[in-house]
Amino acid sequence: MSFKKQLNWRYATKRMNGQKVDETKFQNILDAIQLAPSSMGLQPFSVLVIKDPETRKKMAPVCYNQPQITEADAILVFAAWNNITKESVNTYISNIADARNAPLESLEGFKQNILGLVGGKTQEELVTWSAKQAYIALGFGLFAAAIEEVDTTPMEGFNPEGLDEVLQLDKKGLKSLALLAVGHRDAENDYLNGAVKVRRSADDFFIHI
Repeated sequence: MSFKKQLNWRYATKRMNGQKVDETKFQNILDAIQLAPSSMGLQPFSVLVIKDPETRKKMAPVCYNQPQITEADAILVFAAWNNITKESVNTYISNIADARNAPLESLEGFKQNILGLVGGKTQEELVTWSAKQAYIALGFGLFAAAIEEVDTTPMEGFNPEGLDEVLQLDKKGLKSLALLAVGHRDAENDYLNGAVKVRRSADDFFIHI
């Protein structure tokens, strides 16, 4: 399979047909998101996997009633941690120690580096930093879905405060950043289906030094 062919196949799907995504393919997309790189490996964000139709109906008004919200098989909500606490850093360090069979003391310097980085940022800066990590993971999800021939739509067109309220993200210590609709295209009703992909030319896009 040519990844270039698959990337040309994918587009930001505007209408979906409600068809369920194969569970193995869907899990592969989630795995790619989970395995995406993040700064220091901390992954300072969470991903809500929303398949419940009633929840998505409640989401629709704060997502400007875009049809993908209810037509997709699932909506993934990428959400930043509101705070990166010493406890969450300690948990991460413990996970490294367990996974690599390493003594905690050997990771003390790394832990202090993370705490120093986090401690030097305001809450607003931390959310921005978390968002950058989340968007890398979102990109991995888009790529994996293209390989699996599953349609997706990355979405920023929503009211974050409204969505946070609908999903009660405050109680989870989260703030919504972006959405990814996952499903299958409605070939008959999506005006972009079959349209030629338009990108800047390589000569214009890349600057070789």
